[in-house]
Amino acid sequence: MPEAQATGWDLGGAHLKAAQVDGSGRFLTALQLPCRLWLGMEEFGRALAEARGRLRPSRRHAVTMTGELADLFADRAEGVARLSKAMAEAFADAELRVYAGDRGFVAAAEVGDSWRAVASANWHASARLVARHHQSALFIDVGSTTTDIVPLRDGVVAASGYTDDERLMSEELVYSGVTRTPVMAIAATVPFDGRRQRLMAEHFATMADVHRLTGELPEDADQLPTADGRGKSATDSARRLARMLGRDLDSAPPAAWRRLALHLAERQRQTLEAAVDCILSRGVVDDAGPFVGAGVGRFLVRDLAARAGRRYADFADAIEGDLPTKEWAARCAPAAAVARLAVDDW
Repeated sequence: MPEAQATGWDLGGAHLKAAQVDGSGRFLTALQLPCRLWLGMEEFGRALAEARGRLRPSRRHAVTMTGELADLFADRAEGVARLSKAMAEAFADAELRVYAGDRGFVAAAEVGDSWRAVASANWHASARLVARHHQSALFIDVGSTTTDIVPLRDGVVAASGYTDDERLMSEELVYSGVTRTPVMAIAATVPFDGRRQRLMAEHFATMADVHRLTGELPEDADQLPTADGRGKSATDSARRLARMLGRDLDSAPPAAWRRLALHLAERQRQTLEAAVDCILSRGVVDDAGPFVGAGVGRFLVRDLAARAGRRYADFADAIEGDLPTKEWAARCAPAAAVARLAVDDW
């Protein structure tokens, strides 16, 4: 198998993502593997070994991360250091650098001084790549756990925040995704059977169950165990949603559980729409600027664009590769971005 010019890695707290490009920047492969980092570095080692077995050999490796937030680590500085060290040891015979935002790539040995720039900088890499193709746009990456909303202006990233806390305050980071987010984080009360009912504040169901019942979730999108450890059929998802209401599945017809899912999906859209409206109100993005969607939940970005009367553009449209690879590269946008930036800007 021919060698890849560069491999990009996004080390998350729940998934490990990788993408590879050739010397022209064409994507050769992209993949995502479950990696429950909170269970320990052994989980990371297992996922990394599996990924390496599925990837082409490569001499250049570019790393970005959000996994430093996992409560496995005492703080983010420790997380950045340990993840960077693990990657440097795994690729000791290769050239490896870590993405540090506007500073570009730094050597793994330098992350101690740059950890604040390295921590959770994956969104910046994706937005930086998209800005090369869209002078003015709103880049929205809806993943399994979070949503990044990043304004682009004059071909550069125009975010008002950089760190997680700054981005949460500016609404450029919304902790809402299409698979892992607990339903209890979306709504406290819902309409059901003609009345308004409170939901249980328990991790009985996730948004994967919701979007599975609405029919919008890609079949291969939910890679982690369900809230109850049971199956991933529509019936299983409805059973978990019923438990959120203190009910059993057979207490209402299937149509009732689907109506509930549609309501919860709409509540999530409204949350994201409110954040989008806040960011657009700054006037940074031109009125004609499109919404550029990435992530496994970019079906939500298409809806947000339609609601706002904006043109939709897909992250996959701006990259080269076969259709399956482009799809996975769009889902793993930060890994794809650092791979491409490693070819262009190393």
